[in-house]
Amino acid sequence: MSNNLLESYLAAPAGFDEMLDAAGVPRAHWRAMLDSLEHEPPDMMRQRHEMVQRQVRENGVTYNVRADADGMQRPWDLNVLPLILPHEEWSGIEAAVIQRARLLNKILGDVYGPQDMLREGLLPPALVHGHAGFLRPCHGMSHHDDIALHFYAVDLARAPDGRWWVLADRTQAPSGAGYALENRAIISPTFPDLLRELKVQPLAGFFRTMHDSLVHWGRLSAAKGDSPAPLRESEMPLIVLLTPGPRTESYYEQAYLARHLGLPLVEGSDLTVRDGVVYLKTLAGLHRVHVIIRRVDDESCDPLELRSSMLGVAGLTQAARRGNVLVSNSLGSSLLESGALLGFLPALSRRLLGEPLKMPSVATWWCGEPAALEAVIGKLDRLVIKPSFSQLPPTTVFGQDLTGDAREALIAKLRANPNNYIAQEVVQFSRAPVWKAGTGPGLQPRAIGLRVFACATPNGYVVMPGGLTRVATGPDARVLTMKMGGASKDTWVQARARVAVPRLQQRSITGADLVREDSNLSSRVAENLLWFGRYAERCDNIARLLRVALNFLFNVRFDQRGAEWPTVEALCIWFQLIDGEKRPVAGQAVQMQSQTSGQGAQSQSQSQAVAIFTDAELESALLLAVVSPNVPGLARQQQQLVRLAGQLHERFSIDNWRALNRMAQPATPPGERPSQSEAMTILDDAASALMTLAGFALDGMTRDLGWRFMSIGRRLERLQFQSVVLQRALAMDENGNLEWLLELSDSIITYRSRYRAQPEWLPVLDLLLRDGTNPRSILFQMDGILGALRKIALTHGACGVELLAPLREEVLALEPDADLNYANAHLSDLLSRIQLASAALSEQISVQFFSYTDGQQRSRRS
Repeated sequence: MSNNLLESYLAAPAGFDEMLDAAGVPRAHWRAMLDSLEHEPPDMMRQRHEMVQRQVRENGVTYNVRADADGMQRPWDLNVLPLILPHEEWSGIEAAVIQRARLLNKILGDVYGPQDMLREGLLPPALVHGHAGFLRPCHGMSHHDDIALHFYAVDLARAPDGRWWVLADRTQAPSGAGYALENRAIISPTFPDLLRELKVQPLAGFFRTMHDSLVHWGRLSAAKGDSPAPLRESEMPLIVLLTPGPRTESYYEQAYLARHLGLPLVEGSDLTVRDGVVYLKTLAGLHRVHVIIRRVDDESCDPLELRSSMLGVAGLTQAARRGNVLVSNSLGSSLLESGALLGFLPALSRRLLGEPLKMPSVATWWCGEPAALEAVIGKLDRLVIKPSFSQLPPTTVFGQDLTGDAREALIAKLRANPNNYIAQEVVQFSRAPVWKAGTGPGLQPRAIGLRVFACATPNGYVVMPGGLTRVATGPDARVLTMKMGGASKDTWVQARARVAVPRLQQRSITGADLVREDSNLSSRVAENLLWFGRYAERCDNIARLLRVALNFLFNVRFDQRGAEWPTVEALCIWFQLIDGEKRPVAGQAVQMQSQTSGQGAQSQSQSQAVAIFTDAELESALLLAVVSPNVPGLARQQQQLVRLAGQLHERFSIDNWRALNRMAQPATPPGERPSQSEAMTILDDAASALMTLAGFALDGMTRDLGWRFMSIGRRLERLQFQSVVLQRALAMDENGNLEWLLELSDSIITYRSRYRAQPEWLPVLDLLLRDGTNPRSILFQMDGILGALRKIALTHGACGVELLAPLREEVLALEPDADLNYANAHLSDLLSRIQLASAALSEQISVQFFSYTDGQQRSRRS
C-alpha cells in the first residue's frame, strides 16, 4: 500500500481511533499490518477485497436484514481489514466478560429461585414481574451445576478516553459467534503471514470447549432427571440446535454452527415430548434429546405453557423443569437483556460477587423510577430513549432530534408508561479503518462496536479469543445493528505466545463406538433430501430441453426442421416453457400423458392442442424461461433448488455450496432477456453445475439413509421425465431424426461409440429403455429406486417395491424386434403406467416416512 493511501485516511476529529493515536501515529499493534500494506503492490488490497466478496458469495453467507427489500437474499457484508487488539488490552476485556457472565447467571438463578434481590430492594419488582420475558412457569426450575446461562454475548463500545463500556447483554439466544468463525475462515487466507507474525489467537478451540461442556451436561440430563436413563460410557448424549427456520435473520449462522459442531439442526416440528422427555422424531423412531441449543425466543419455545407458537415444542417447559433436558440458554433468560437492568448491576455485583464491576455499562436510567424519570426529562437533549424490554417495538429516539410538539409528545409517552422506557447517554463509537472499493478506493474510518462471546464450562466461563466486530454503514452512523444492514470485521486478538486450548477429559473412541449410519435423521430432513434430489434433476431436465429447443431455433431453418420439431415444441408446451394456451390451432392435437408432481397428483391422459408460434415468439418465450423466475423454467427451478438447499445447509459441504451459489447467481440483470449466445452459455453452465452437484452426491456422500432418499428423488424425477419424453417421441413421424432425443437424454456419445451410424428406432429405444448400464435409461432408474427401497426396507419397513417391480419385468420382457419401434401402442401404454406408478410411489413414500404418527413409528420399529 502506498503512503498516500494512509495519508488519505482521516482519523476522527473526536473520539477514539483504533489505528492511530491522538498525534496521528499508528498504534504499536497496528504497525506490522501497516508496514505490510505499504510494501505491497498498489492493487493487492483490491484483489483481497474481491477474494473476500467471492468467498462470501460462494459460501452462501447471508444475513436477512430488515432494512433491505431483498433482505432474504442479502450476502453477509465482511470488510477485508480486521480489528486488531493487543494481548494486554484483551486480558482486561476477558476478565470483565467472565465476571459479567457469572453475575448474570447468579441474577437469573435468584430471580427464578429465592428472589432475594427483590426482597432486599436491589431489584425493583416492577422490573421483573412487569417484564414480558419473566416466565412464571419457569420459577423454581433447577439447573445442572447451578448454571442457567450457558452461552453469553455482550456488546461493547470504546469511549473517547479508550476505555471499553458495555452497551447491551445478549442472554436469550445470542447470535454472531458462527459469523465470527466464518469471518476468520474467509479472512485468514488473505493475510496468512500476518496471522503468524501477530500471533493471532485461533477460534476453533472455543467451540470445542463449548461442545465438550454441553456433552458433560447432556450426560447429567440423562442421569439426573426424574426419568433417568444414564448413558453408557460409549454413548454420546444427543445435542440438537433448535432453529425458528430458514426465514430467521441468522439462519445461515445456525446451520453453519450445527455443521461445525456436528449437531442436528432441528425445527420445533422435529421434536416431541412424551412423559416429560424430549424426543427427536427420526425415521428410525423416537430418539431421546439431552441438550437443546435454542435459537427460538423464550416465549415461543412451548405453545403449551408459554405463548402459542408453531416454532416451539409443546411440553418443553415441563421437560426442562423435570431436569430431563438441558435448554441452552435456560427458558426465561431474555429477562436479563432488559437495558433497565444496567443501572442496577453495580450494586448487584457487590452483593452477589463481593466485587465491583470490572467494566462499566453505558450510563442508563430506568424511567420506572420517579427520580430517574425527572432527571431524564431534564436532560433529554443529551440522551437516547429506548424500550426497556425486548418484547416492545425496537424504536430508538435521539432527544437532540426533537423539537416542539415532537419533544412534548415523547415526554407524554414517558410519563404515561415510564416502566417501558430507558434513557442512555449517547455513545460516541470509536473508529477503525475499513477498505472501501470502487471510485477512489482506500482506507476510511467507520464507527465500530465489538460483540464478545463466552460459554460456561464445569470449571467456569471461557471467552472466545476474538469476536464479531460490527461496522457502521456510513461515516455518521449513531447506531450499530446488523438488523439494519451493517457490515462486519474479523477480530484479531494477539497472544504473547501460542497456548494450548484446555479441553475437558473425555474417553477415547474405541472400536465398540464406531458407527456407519446417522441414526438421528429426522423425517423432515429426509423429505427435504428427497425433494432436493428431485429439484436438482428437474433443473437438469429443463436445462437440457431448453438447450435442444434453442439449438433448433438458432441453427436450423424453419423449413428444414423436419418431423422432430413439432415434438420438441410440444414437450416445451408440456413442461410449461411455452404457453400453449396462446395460439392453439384447431384440429391439431396430441395425446400425451400428464406430467405428475410426485405429490399425489393423479396422472391422466388428455388431449392438448399444439400451438404454432412464430420463431420470434418462440425465442422470446424460451429465452425468458432460461433466466426469469417469474415464469416456469430453469431460473424458477434453480430458485426452488437453492431455497430447499437452504433448509439442508448443515448437510452440505462448502464445495457443495459453492457449486449451488455459482449456479444461483443471476445471469442477467432482472427483467433483461439474454442474447442467444448468453442463453446457451447459461444453459451449458447450469448443466455443468448440476453435473458437479451430482458428482458430489455420487463421490462425496456416504451411502446412508439420507443419501438413499436423495437418490430416490433423483431417480423418480428422471423416470417421470424420460417416460414422458419417450412417450411423446413415439408419436413422431417414422423418418424423424432421433439425434435430438439422444442429446436430450445425454446419450449421444454412447450411441455413436456403439453403432457409428445414424440414430435408428431399435437401438435408440434399447439404449433409453432397456440398457441397465445407461444412467439415463428407464431400467437404470427403476433399478436405482428399487435398490434403495430394498435397503431402506431392512431397517424401516417395505415401501412401494410392488409398484415398480412388475413394470421393471415388463421392460425386460420387451422384444427388441417386435416392441422397440415407433408408434407402438403397447410401449406407449407401458410408459404411461410407469408414470402412474412413479407418482403413486412418491405419494406412498411421503405417507409412510414423512407423515409422522406414533402408530407408524411403532410398526416400523417392531
